[in-house]
Amino acid sequence: MIQWVRIALLVLGLIVLGPAPAQEQAQVAPSFEQSLTRLLDRSFKVKSAAADAIAAGGDERAPHVLTALLDGRLFYRKSDRLVVYVEQQTDGYRITDVLSGEPLGDAGKRDVKKIGLNNKLRRRLRTAIAGLTLDHADSEVRLDAVRELMSGADADLMPRLRTRLDLEQNPAVREALERALAVAGLTSPDPQVRLAAVAMLRGNLEPVIRNRLITLREQDEHPEVTAAAARALEDIERKLRLYATAETLFFGLSLGSVLVLAAIGLAITFGVMGVINMAHGELIMLGAYTTYLVQQAMPDAGEYSLFVAIPAAFLVAGAFGVVIEQLVIRFLYGRPLETLLATFGISLILQQLVRTTISARNVAVENPVWMSGSLQLNPALSLTYNRIYVIVFTLLVFAALLLILKRTTLGLQVRAVSQNRTMARAMGVRSARVDALTFGLGAGIAGVAGVALSQLTNVGPNMGQTYIIDAFMVVVFGGVGNLWGTLIGGLTLGVANKILEPWAGAVLAKILVLVFIILFIQKRPRGLFPQHGRAAEG
Repeated sequence: MIQWVRIALLVLGLIVLGPAPAQEQAQVAPSFEQSLTRLLDRSFKVKSAAADAIAAGGDERAPHVLTALLDGRLFYRKSDRLVVYVEQQTDGYRITDVLSGEPLGDAGKRDVKKIGLNNKLRRRLRTAIAGLTLDHADSEVRLDAVRELMSGADADLMPRLRTRLDLEQNPAVREALERALAVAGLTSPDPQVRLAAVAMLRGNLEPVIRNRLITLREQDEHPEVTAAAARALEDIERKLRLYATAETLFFGLSLGSVLVLAAIGLAITFGVMGVINMAHGELIMLGAYTTYLVQQAMPDAGEYSLFVAIPAAFLVAGAFGVVIEQLVIRFLYGRPLETLLATFGISLILQQLVRTTISARNVAVENPVWMSGSLQLNPALSLTYNRIYVIVFTLLVFAALLLILKRTTLGLQVRAVSQNRTMARAMGVRSARVDALTFGLGAGIAGVAGVALSQLTNVGPNMGQTYIIDAFMVVVFGGVGNLWGTLIGGLTLGVANKILEPWAGAVLAKILVLVFIILFIQKRPRGLFPQHGRAAEG
């Protein structure tokens, strides 16, 4: 009898106590469906706990749900509070059941409501999504996940990051994981762990690491840790200043390359022929508009249109140059002031021609994909591809022009005429033909410069006026008619301008450069590299 009583009491105890652990387990680890329903709660604290539960639950639908919630695509249907994905339509939404994945048709804007977020929950979602993608098969996805986790990394994430580090084979991802572990170690309660983390992060230029070190320096109670953080920040600031200087030099070289491109054609016409060509900027403009028209004629070959535009711009601008020389300039040799006035009038005619035939407004010239974006050398220094290509292009144009003047018959005749026109004529050189071809060559190079400038700035009827004064400054500073002087002078002025801009401003920097050139010309009237021959004697 006693035995049966014991068995009855045991069964009764199991019946009474059995549901409690299950209920407690449900409270500790709610199901995916329960967590999804809790996202509808008005309390952001409850929503945050629900999002954490979804991320930790291991359900394969979790990444999609959390991503949709972060992107504002997770709604619920008002009639039955069913959580759905939405796709924007013209007059409403197309909705899909989150749990089953079945499409539910269209719904009006009043039939569904978006699940709201705040900034704190958004940050938690980004961290949770990154954590879910740590094990992704694609190494680039894993790398992005680690970088996303780094901004919110704390000591609680260290076991998860160490587990992933033990499995990771990709060197870039491993390096990122080690940095993320060090960032997480900055929040460790152990001062020695924080010190080791600071030592590992010293000199790293990631903005999130710098911000975390600043916080550690200002808030940590351990003096040794704060001192180490301060030293690490000094090292980072020193590197940032170094790379800021490198970036300034790069922008200076790119600006200098633009100035060289704008001036190198003028160096020929002004230096060799003694013609003050105020229409040089409009010849640059014609090259830029040629690029635009070539792109319009080749809508399906935008990636290759520049390779067609370069010779086309050279021929168009060069043809205009030959016509200008034959109709106007040939009657004004030896009278520089008259050439100035005549070419100024031609510049106005060319501007109006473009306004009448194409458009009075700026036109859009597209950059090919291979010229878009930037080369990221490190978190503090990136070089834009379009400026890199312009620098390289300038050097190629300069080298080609140098070869033409040094290695071709035309170049020999140009140099002969520039040094002694009378003697060149006596030797059988047709100086009139050489003058026309020289002016056409300078104009063609101006057109090629327009192709490059169309990738950096707006293309409009007045774009040439922006560069004409700078082009004359470069030619005079480098030495009239000297190509090497034009190259060195343009790059020097570009770098000087960019160095002055941070503390003087763009306008004052230009003024200071102009004042410097005026003072320099007072000391060396013939520029850095003076020309010998007719140009020097005139």
